[in-house]
Amino acid sequence: MTRLTVRKTYKLYIGGAFPRSESGRTLVVEGANVARASRKDLRDAVRIARQAGAGWSAQTAYNRGQILYRLAEMMEDRHAALAAACKGKDEVDRAIDRVVWYAGWSDKLAQVVGSANAVAGPYFNFTVPEPTGVVGIIAPEPALLGLISRLLPALVGGNTAVVIASDEHPIAAIELAECIATADVPAGVVNILTGQRSELAPWLAGHMDVSALDLSGADGAAAELEKIGAENVKRIVRGSADRQSLYEITGLLELKTVWHPIGM
Repeated sequence: MTRLTVRKTYKLYIGGAFPRSESGRTLVVEGANVARASRKDLRDAVRIARQAGAGWSAQTAYNRGQILYRLAEMMEDRHAALAAACKGKDEVDRAIDRVVWYAGWSDKLAQVVGSANAVAGPYFNFTVPEPTGVVGIIAPEPALLGLISRLLPALVGGNTAVVIASDEHPIAAIELAECIATADVPAGVVNILTGQRSELAPWLAGHMDVSALDLSGADGAAAELEKIGAENVKRIVRGSADRQSLYEITGLLELKTVWHPIGM
């Protein structure tokens, strides 16, 4: 008797769980059934990301770095599955190395980006980096490395993320979500939606509880999405899918200046 292979259905990743779309819709992409997220799924993801932000930003920088390094370990452990979902071994290797590179910045940001400022008066004056909040990311190609290149700068600084995965190659994003789910990343810090960008991106850009918008993968729709995002003065960034830099992190940080009297 011939055994039928159990085919995987790729679901959304919201709040640390893998739900189907509330609409019940799916797409057949890359030969697999993939959940097609709705506007309600997106709203749920943003709400959960906002709730998770307080806990994630309150983690010590060292602990955030250790959790992100754990993500690299889980990706290494699932190397074959990730390679099958993207362009192959080389892309996975580069993505893992990029996670490690950004994880290493976690406990160094405050020293490099912050400062003690000279002021005329009996005060201490410090500038310290803080997360912007919920970052909406439209992930660029290549499917795995592009997503990692945009997601990690947001996480290192203490932000949470709602990601719209690639239309054409969404499986890599959900395979990555399975690594995130087992890497000690707190539930809700990363939320990944698959489906149609043309349907989801305008709602992400216009959501009043999204603090920053990464349009690196928006291509021809970027100008219109930036215009929508301006309605609540979102921070807009457009980065590279193939670059790692401290400035990719600082673009999603706020700098707070604190005054304190000397001797009190």
